[in-house]
Formats: sequence, C-alpha cells, structure tokens
Amino acid sequence: AYYGQLATLMGRFRCKVKARFSRIESRRAYWERVLYGPVSEQLAAGQQPQAEQWMETELAHSNERETGEVYLVGAGPGDPELLTVKAARLLRETSCCIYAGSLVNPTLLDSLPDDAKRYDSAGMTLDEILAVVKEARQSDTNVVRLHTGEPSIYGAIGEQMDALDELGIDYEVVPGISSFQGAAAALRVELTAPEVSQTVILTRVAGRTPVPAGQDLDSLAPSLATLCMFLSVGKIEEVADTLIPHYGEDCPAAVVFRATWPDEKVVRGTLIEIAAMVQEEEISRTAMILVGHALKRPLAHASRLYNKHFTHGYRQGDDA
Repeated sequence: AYYGQLATLMGRFRCKVKARFSRIESRRAYWERVLYGPVSEQLAAGQQPQAEQWMETELAHSNERETGEVYLVGAGPGDPELLTVKAARLLRETSCCIYAGSLVNPTLLDSLPDDAKRYDSAGMTLDEILAVVKEARQSDTNVVRLHTGEPSIYGAIGEQMDALDELGIDYEVVPGISSFQGAAAALRVELTAPEVSQTVILTRVAGRTPVPAGQDLDSLAPSLATLCMFLSVGKIEEVADTLIPHYGEDCPAAVVFRATWPDEKVVRGTLIEIAAMVQEEEISRTAMILVGHALKRPLAHASRLYNKHFTHGYRQGDDA
C-alpha cells in the first residue's frame, strides 16, 4: 500500500515538477529529495497529508540550477557504508563522476545513475580533468570529483581548487572519513591516551615528493606523539630505525593494509619487529603505519571524563 501511495503522489506532482524545473538535473535532484527525505516515513506512518505538504513546500523553495555544480567529495577509506549521507546523495544525483580508480572502491559507482558519464582519473592529467569539468558545466551537468578517504589529506585537491578558482568555477568540498581513522577502528585503539599522548601527527616519509625541512621523522619523533603515516609502508624498515631511538624498541607499532576493505589486513607488533612482520606479509603499498605508546592496551591511565570524582559542566563529581 505504501509503494502505491508513493507512486500515486509522485504521479500527481510530475507535471508540477516539470513546470517548475526546465533542467533534468533539477528535476532529478527534487525527486531524490522526495525518495530519500521524510516523505517515505510519513506515508509509512499513514501521514499522507503531511507528505503531500512537504512535497509542496520543497517544490516551492527549490531553485532551478543555473549551471552544473562541482563537488570535491571524500569517498571514505573503502567500506561503502562509511560514505557520508551527503556524498551518497550526490553520487545518486550526478550525471558526471570523475573518480580515483586506483583507490576508490568500485562498488561506490553502482550508486551512479545508469546514464552518468564516468571518468577514471588514474590515467588523467589535471588539464584533462578540468576539461571534463568545464564541458559538464556548459551542459548544465553536475560533477562529482570522487577522492579516496578525506580529500584534504594527501588528496591533491589544492591544485584543483586553485585551477577552479582561476577559472571562476565555484565548488563545494564534501569531507570523508580518512584511512587513518579506518585503521584506528580496525586496531580498536584510541589515538589519544591520557598522560601518554594528546597529539596525533599525520605525516609521511620523503619519496618522490620531498618532506619540508623540520618535518622529517627525526624532527617529529621527539614529540612522542601518536604517528599516522601515509604513503610510507614501502619504507617501513627506515621508519622503524628512525623512530626506535626516540620511542624505544618495545613501542607499539601497527600496519593496516586497505583499512575497512573486505581484504583488510592488520599487522601488530613493536618497532623492533614490525618491519620483518610487514615484509613477511608482503605489504608494500596501500597501507597505514601507526606508531605510539597510546596504541598500548589496556590504557595506563583512564580518562577523567567519566570518573565519579570528576566535576565538569554537565555533572557534579562525588568529592567523597
């Protein structure tokens, strides 16, 4: 009965939507909001008048899209269920997707409309990516530029944003869950531990891209912060040798290969043994290195937040 009511209601609104929006993109976006908004729940609860009122109000306040919109979207670490609600909606609505094929889970592309254009950026240059964006906008088509993880971290979106700014093309950045967060979840650890580490450093070792002076591991290590290292597992032996004089041989270290993917692999050890363990597992890329005493379980010191003697703005502690 619910599906019949929804179909009937959408049928009654079809002409109104066509009259309100001249562009297919705008119509599709409206119907997406209907299908994935409160209308479904309202109809299921027998609230048809409220559902119809919501559709009328949404239609009245929706604006026609003047040109295609550009979204720089974080795809998350791998698991499709870790895609944000907003990112999922944008994928369902877009007619053009440029995705990092070497890193993004291909199952995410199943959300795209059947007629959406798809471009794998793995073999594209910046100029070629921009050409697709410009062509899509000229045809009033939305573009989703799908990046792995969180696009602001080693996502190479800076040069894309600079180029879009220079071209006068507006865009929106949609954040995603980073692989370092996925790795921490796989390890079941808290990256910050009371009285052990209150600082997390996201970094990498030098490779084809150099590391600025003062940001190499030798310079960062004296902080004894929790380290999350991207793009560095191929140099795991160098990493361990550099950190041991500061963190100690018995400091916890881990490598998580393809965090949150079905073939995820977790390697745990200490700094003195982690390199050999990783080499034995033949992990040489697409993995996160985590190092720090905060990774040790159980915690040496519990947080004060839930201590019954601790007073804060929402609770009076027991002083007894």
